[in-house]
Amino acid sequence: MLGKRMAQMQKLDLLILDEVGFVPFTPEGARLLFQIHADRYLRGSLLITTNLEFGRWMEVFGDERLTGALLDRLTHRGHVLSPLHPGSQSFLETFMRHWQSAQSHQVSVPVALQG
Repeated sequence: MLGKRMAQMQKLDLLILDEVGFVPFTPEGARLLFQIHADRYLRGSLLITTNLEFGRWMEVFGDERLTGALLDRLTHRGHVLSPLHPGSQSFLETFMRHWQSAQSHQVSVPVALQG
């Protein structure tokens, strides 16, 4: 069943992970998230929303090496969108602009949103 789900996720143009950090990951869950991203790396876009700064992701994943490796991959060819000032574009508008630009150039771009 898990293998089938993983294969389905690889076919998506965009995978959205909302509220990462709201609940800490188990060690197995953290490794699974890393594997999902590793399999999708440079093949599909990934949108992650979180209200945690990167410096606090260790609290969520519990493993310093895994957290560092995940952050390295997320930021390698990704865009980090921070909270915007009132009256400016919404996160979704900003993300869609980046994503559409990447798609027009046939480049897969992972994106992390920090709030």
